[in-house]
Amino acid sequence: MKKGRTAGIPAWKRGLLVGMIGLMAVGAAAGIRDRQAEREGQRAMVMGEAPGEKGQSLQDAGKQTQKRETKKIALTFDDGPHPYYTEELLDGLAERNVKATFFLLGQNIEGREEIIKRMAEEGHLIGNHTYYHVDITRLEDEEACREILDTSEKITAITGQPVEYIRPPFGNWDKELECEVTMLPIFWSVDTLDWTTRNVDQIVQKVVTDIEENDIILMHDSYDSTVKAALRIIDLLQAEGYEFVTADELILE
Repeated sequence: MKKGRTAGIPAWKRGLLVGMIGLMAVGAAAGIRDRQAEREGQRAMVMGEAPGEKGQSLQDAGKQTQKRETKKIALTFDDGPHPYYTEELLDGLAERNVKATFFLLGQNIEGREEIIKRMAEEGHLIGNHTYYHVDITRLEDEEACREILDTSEKITAITGQPVEYIRPPFGNWDKELECEVTMLPIFWSVDTLDWTTRNVDQIVQKVVTDIEENDIILMHDSYDSTVKAALRIIDLLQAEGYEFVTADELILE
């Protein structure tokens, strides 16, 4: 029989030697794994991958995280400003640090200039809703432009800012209409019908049930019920991770 390398070594020394060899092997294997992990991490960074997530870049992972964290929606209010309810609404928006969009009627501007100035100073978007709430598609071009321009001029005189967006009454917009300024129409995806029901619970239920990311909500700041409903909607949807932005932020993305 061929003698092994441990022949002649006492049994207790052989056991000790085997144990030491085993520990050295475990340590070596761990070292190899650590070096492999380090190389993998370095390779991932070079390739733009998150460690341990082959095929998924850090940029893609960041986009997915941002998408999960950001669910933007917009509250819009037509027919204002109201001499009382609009200010009450602005108070509630300020308390919640929420920006909204207001489409004003030219006929409601006189005597309410301070309300409009406050809208602009607090970062809300101010748009045009014609002068007399008319269907501009039923008017001659000159008359339709007068409805728009007169309203914009009044708003700009108060805020010092150009008016770039319009909410055409009834959602009727003439794409071929050419006035002295270019106006971008902003429509809506959720109609609360607040002016028909004036019921706070029904308005809230319709919005929180139907809402989806990037929705534009149509309301009117002319009713106490709308103010109460809007503030409750904000509280409920903020708790669900929604962020309220001005409507232009959604249509320009």
